[in-house]
Amino acid sequence: MKKTFTDYGKEWLDTLVVAISVAMAFRAYFYEPFKIPTGSMQETLWGYHTTVGKERTAWDTFPLSILKWAWTGERVVDWTAPTTGTIRCTPRNDGFATVTIGTSDETWSLPTDACREIHGRFVKAGDTLWKGAITTGDFIFVNRWRWNFVKPQNEEVMIFSTTGIPQLPQGTHYIKRMKARPGETYALEHPVEGRPTTVTMGEGEYFACGDNFNNSFDSRYWGPVPAKNLRGRASVVFWPFNGWRIIR
Repeated sequence: MKKTFTDYGKEWLDTLVVAISVAMAFRAYFYEPFKIPTGSMQETLWGYHTTVGKERTAWDTFPLSILKWAWTGERVVDWTAPTTGTIRCTPRNDGFATVTIGTSDETWSLPTDACREIHGRFVKAGDTLWKGAITTGDFIFVNRWRWNFVKPQNEEVMIFSTTGIPQLPQGTHYIKRMKARPGETYALEHPVEGRPTTVTMGEGEYFACGDNFNNSFDSRYWGPVPAKNLRGRASVVFWPFNGWRIIR
C-alpha cells in the first residue's frame, strides 16, 4: 500500500521522539552541558568577561561577525548613552549586571567586570556608555558517570547543586575545585579574615573553592557541600571552538 503524508509524518515523529529520548538520557546519565557564568574559576575556566576599548575590525561586521562569534565567543560593542544621568549597575546571578542611566527605562546588560569601572559615573546624552569586547563564558561537558565508579578526588573541578545550602541562591548550580573530602582536614590556602583557617569535613561533606580566590563566593564563606548535591566532574570545554581543552 502506498504511504500517505500522514504515514511519513508519524514515522518522522517516532524518530524525533526516540532521538530526543536518547539525548535526554545521555545528558542525564553521561555528559551534561554547563555554561560558566562568572569569573570565580579563572583562569581555569572563564565566565563572561570583557576587554575595554577594543575597536571594531572587518571581522566585527555582519556576516563575518557571526563567524567570529562562533569561533571565539567574542563580540565588539560601542554603546552610546541615550540620555543624561548617572550610571547604575544592578548585579544579577548570571555573571551580568543590568545597566540603567538616570531615570531612563532603557537597559543594557554588561558582564560584572565591566560594570565596576562605570557604576556611579555621570554621562551626558551622546557620550560613550561602554566600548569594548564582550566574550562569552566557556561551555563545558560535565561527566555524570565517573563518580559512580571512582570516588571524587581532591583538586577535581566539580559541579554541584545549590539546593539546600544556606546563603546560596536555590535551584541553580555552582562550579568549584574540590579541596577536601569526608573526614579530611584542610588548611586553607587563602583563608578569609575572621573565618576559620583550618576545616575538617564531616561524613558526606566536601569543601569547594574557586581558583580565582579573590573573586569567589565559596565554602570559605558558606561551608561544605553535601554529597547528595554533587552532580559531576567538569570534563572538557567544547565552546568557544578556539578554546577547546580538557579541564584539569
